[in-house]
Amino acid sequence: MNNDVLILVTNDDGVHSPGIIALFKAMKEIGDARIVAPDRERSAVGHSLTLHRPLKVEELREHVYCVNGTPTDAVVIGVSKVLPRKPDIVVSGINKGGNLGDDITYSGTVSAAIEGTIMNIQSLAVSIKGDKNYHFETAAYYAGQMVKYMLRKPLPYDTFINLNVPNLTRADVRGMKITRQGKRIYDNSIQDVFSPRGERHFWIGGGVVYWEHGEDTDISAVDEGYVSVTPVHLDFTNYGALDMMKNDLPSFEGITATESHEEH
Repeated sequence: MNNDVLILVTNDDGVHSPGIIALFKAMKEIGDARIVAPDRERSAVGHSLTLHRPLKVEELREHVYCVNGTPTDAVVIGVSKVLPRKPDIVVSGINKGGNLGDDITYSGTVSAAIEGTIMNIQSLAVSIKGDKNYHFETAAYYAGQMVKYMLRKPLPYDTFINLNVPNLTRADVRGMKITRQGKRIYDNSIQDVFSPRGERHFWIGGGVVYWEHGEDTDISAVDEGYVSVTPVHLDFTNYGALDMMKNDLPSFEGITATESHEEH
């Protein structure tokens, strides 16, 4: 363990989740680990920040704090107000369920890593694909391996790692794969439900899930028993479209000018 390495551990399943406890234990073997996490489950909150009310931090025990807010709140407050200095790395997880494909846009686990990256801190999101009997010790081991790598060789600017682990014992994991973000499509995911008074409501969830499969996608890697390691860049700019639109700018401006003239 290197006490000079300060690690902020957070999640979206809440400070009492077995996933964060396993992750915290693994991070304490690497450096000075501190938990700052939501006080309860905050799954699928995305990259939300609490602005409409004050937030409270409670110290539960040594080096373990909870915040009555979102994962993003936990990172912002942890870095700015709780930790003794800016951490060397932010590790978020271990999420109960995978964060694959487009799901990363909804994930509180991933959003904590995004916030760390925005603050120019090396960041890692860790999730385990499964629905019960989670092998957290497997995910914690691979999270530790990834953190050691990131400390030796920092990621490029504006980049974090999205790590997804199959719900297997370490002996059954086939290895690690460097992957790209896949594509996930939900069909019939909005369910009609009715109150006892017959009022119609809608419940988001369920339906049929369709995956884009490919040898280099995060989804395929985990389904095949590999740990998926996806470097994610925060710059959402589509540079192909940028070049195309720059080339089309003269005609684009002409259309805009004509339409503007016709409106007047």
